[in-house]
Amino acid sequence: MQVTGLAAKSATTPLEPFEFQRRELQSGDVHIDIHYCGVCHSDLHMARNEWGVSQFPLVPGHEIVGRVISTGSDVTAFKAGDLVGVGVMVDSCGHCSQCNQGEEQYCEAGYTATYNGDEKVIGGKTFGGYADSIVVDSKFVVTVPESLELSAVAPLLCAGVTTWSPLKHWNVQPGQKVGVIGLGGLGHMAVKLAHAMGAEVVLFTTSPSKGSDALRLGASKVVVSKDAAQMAAEVSSLDIILDCVAAPHDLDPYLNTLKANGHLVLVGIPDAPHTSPDVAPIVFRRLSISGTSIGSIRETQEMLHFCGQHNIVSDVEVIRLDEVETAFERMLKGEVKYRFVIDMKAARP
Repeated sequence: MQVTGLAAKSATTPLEPFEFQRRELQSGDVHIDIHYCGVCHSDLHMARNEWGVSQFPLVPGHEIVGRVISTGSDVTAFKAGDLVGVGVMVDSCGHCSQCNQGEEQYCEAGYTATYNGDEKVIGGKTFGGYADSIVVDSKFVVTVPESLELSAVAPLLCAGVTTWSPLKHWNVQPGQKVGVIGLGGLGHMAVKLAHAMGAEVVLFTTSPSKGSDALRLGASKVVVSKDAAQMAAEVSSLDIILDCVAAPHDLDPYLNTLKANGHLVLVGIPDAPHTSPDVAPIVFRRLSISGTSIGSIRETQEMLHFCGQHNIVSDVEVIRLDEVETAFERMLKGEVKYRFVIDMKAARP
């Protein structure tokens, strides 16, 4: 079926209008009218081929919310008019040990990305949510609570579940102390979710100006990581830290703030390696450094239900489709609180 969207034709040219073909509806598919699509920093990386894996033309977008237009003959979980979402992946092998455990994001064959992945039905590459509609296997579609502000739901499909997954995996409980490094798209969701789970949240930032916003979002305390005295006051106090910073930095000061048996979980992916950490505190306090990637479909649905119950959404700035390049430039300068979201129905000037 013919679809209109916005594509990068090369790594060095601006995104431009693009018409392309989605696959026809298969028996297990859902056809979704896209209302909003979040602008993830990875969209910028991919559009400019900064990771060296982009194949052009490339239609970004993996934070998708909209309403079902139609469903395939075997689909029973969704019907026309349902409010739904699609995140970072749209398929997986379905039979490896990870898929069998409901951990599709760790599929041993590699999950199919919502864009720049391999389109298994018609061949070529998958195209993402910077478009008017999308066709997705129903197993990779989630229900969105009607009570939430739809534009602000879109980033939950990536930033939300990416921070929810480690909080659940490491079984964060009320009363525990959770550190969050960085108050960006990921970090602000980590603060909101951990706070709603009943944890005491400590936000680490290099920018003192972000303090008031962190407290508004749910942090109990803000620590300026450049301040040695403030960092010293947190030694051996935290149960778990989510490191949401996508730039290389020294992990040692944060390891020092963990209690024995604490976890430092890497969520942000830097463009160069972190400094190698000191092994001594890891050994003598049985600390762990781990990583985590997005979340499963089950976790995504669980997270959306939780957000519906607690009225949690992302802090967003809504833009038109023709404003994406400007949004990219502002993202590079850190000029967004905290995610851009494209209104796919907004009229262009």
